[in-house]
Amino acid sequence: MTLATPGPQHFLSDAPLGTRVVVRYRIEGGVTDALGELVARADGGCTVRTRRADVVIPLVLVVAAKQVPPAPPRRPRGHALP
Repeated sequence: MTLATPGPQHFLSDAPLGTRVVVRYRIEGGVTDALGELVARADGGCTVRTRRADVVIPLVLVVAAKQVPPAPPRRPRGHALP
């Protein structure tokens, strides 16, 4: 007996807020990805906080989603090598 893998919408509906995720979703002309922290769910959608902005994604447009490991530490900027 094989257990079915839950679909991406089910994963996003059940994942704890704060989980780091990558979500692939349809846009006009193709698909795009949002990588960041799952911060909200409401009205048939979810919000992913990326480095640039919060992205609100309707669940009906999601084609894939999964949990990803924490981001690596950011390196300091502007330090010249000796």
